[in-house]
Amino acid sequence: MAMPEPSSTPVPALSEREVMTWEHLGEAARHLAEAVVASGYEPDIVLAIARGGLLPGGAVSYALGVKNSCAMNVEFYTDVDQRLEVPMVLPPAPELVDLGHAKMLVVDDVADTGRTLEVVQDFCAGKVAEVRTAVLYEKPQSVVKCDYVWRRTDRWIDFPWSAAGPVAGGGSAVA
Repeated sequence: MAMPEPSSTPVPALSEREVMTWEHLGEAARHLAEAVVASGYEPDIVLAIARGGLLPGGAVSYALGVKNSCAMNVEFYTDVDQRLEVPMVLPPAPELVDLGHAKMLVVDDVADTGRTLEVVQDFCAGKVAEVRTAVLYEKPQSVVKCDYVWRRTDRWIDFPWSAAGPVAGGGSAVA
């Protein structure tokens, strides 16, 4: 698969960004869990999309009291504002066997294009009874309209777990 050309789009100035703090993460996870409960949906499993959805997924899972949780790694972004042509599920993919009765809540940090969530929904189709989605942020261009959203924005988002970049020698800062 061909790598995209580097983007000429500059990263927005700090004043043009959404800045999420660690405190916001706790507030957002609680808000999402309360919205799930208020809707009457009772997920049996929380699936976090790695990497950005790992922390929100865990926090939402705790807030809902759902112990059955798992993660799925989907690569789409290769660098700041650079993506693969299509999202790719990376191994190991969760084995969703004997879960035809289960309700799943898929959690991610942001629905930007929504294509990652679309791939995950397609992966889960027919393997679980129902899939709903929850995100911290949803952007207007997302092809997936999420069931539960903390905030909607069209701005660049700085998350507390990725804003500083990796420790020297630690690899790429891509979310």
